Amino acid sequence: MAKILINDGMHQSGIQKLRDAGHTVDTEKIDQSDLMTKLPEYDAICVRSATKVRADLIDNCPNLKVIGRGGVGLDNIDVDYAKSKGIAVKNTPAASSRSVAELAMGHALTLARFVHLSNRQMPDNGYTEFKNLKKSYSKGFELDGMTMGIIGFGRIGQELAKIAFGMGMNVIAHDMRPITATITQKVGAHVISNEVQTTSMDEVFANADVISLHVPFTGSPVLDDVAFAKMKDGVVILNAARGGTIDETALLSAINSGKVAAAGLDVFENEPTPRKELLVHPNISCTPHIGASTTQAQEKIGIELADNIMEVLG
Repeated sequence: MAKILINDGMHQSGIQKLRDAGHTVDTEKIDQSDLMTKLPEYDAICVRSATKVRADLIDNCPNLKVIGRGGVGLDNIDVDYAKSKGIAVKNTPAASSRSVAELAMGHALTLARFVHLSNRQMPDNGYTEFKNLKKSYSKGFELDGMTMGIIGFGRIGQELAKIAFGMGMNVIAHDMRPITATITQKVGAHVISNEVQTTSMDEVFANADVISLHVPFTGSPVLDDVAFAKMKDGVVILNAARGGTIDETALLSAINSGKVAAAGLDVFENEPTPRKELLVHPNISCTPHIGASTTQAQEKIGIELADNIMEVLG
């Protein structure tokens, strides 16, 4: 049986499934700096976004048969190089889609009604300044009738479209490849379908009231000064994808100028130490990279990843 390192955590259901199959599973995290000497004794490693599995590490691990990634993105793994060495690379693209999409919409709702600011100020000032705070936060807006622009129209983007349609929004989307997707929802005894055909990114910029990113980081930002200039004034930006997909300096400039009304960020360029200007800005709602961190998603990820690993290891 194989020896498996779970380096960034896994739901107990997945760990138990691997152990029930007879594998030895170690769950104590090994620091990135120590992996070069310790990983060679393992047949498989499971990571999330923290651990990097690059070519030099792969070259030093002749016993490695499979690299598992709990989640969608594989940008922390040299996938093509691993495959060239006969190492399988497995991820869980479907397991966390709903959780990430719900968080993105949660940020949109938060910004629409100033929930992030109210939660910062009510504990200290709510008792004495209730009426003033009510007045300050009385100019929110409804998402019903607005247009949600989705950049990256894979599983997560399509889940977000489903939520957006359910809230009465219009949806416009862009993807690297042309996609025509039928977004189906069950409402009571009825099934409602909406068709979305992807279009150019410039079309999304020009027409969306809210823009949400669901793309991997490929080395350069998707949203920068040029992109922001093409957007509608007062647009809301959401990012529950990857740090680096937005130029954070350009975002701050766009918010401070009023071009961007607000932003909801779950990911940052410098995790785990994001820029403080982002964290304290009154027009930014922040969460600490928790898009897939729901009980349901974690259990689904653990089980799916265990199944994927056992397909390789037996």
